[in-house]
Amino acid sequence: MAGSPHSPGFHPHLPGRGYTLLARGVGATMWFFIFYRLRQDGGKLLGHHPFMDHGHGDHHAPDAGHH
Repeated sequence: MAGSPHSPGFHPHLPGRGYTLLARGVGATMWFFIFYRLRQDGGKLLGHHPFMDHGHGDHHAPDAGHH
């Protein structure tokens, strides 16, 4: 039977403590970077573009005369 403890086969060892800590550190760094970039660029990702808020003509005088 494949699941019995006395059968030959593949029995991987658990990783050492150093590799586990390194993997958690790299994973945490990845998520901190993702959340940082989401904070910086999240509006652009969701469809808000700052250049679309600029230039709607609200700041011009009504008698500009160039139309």
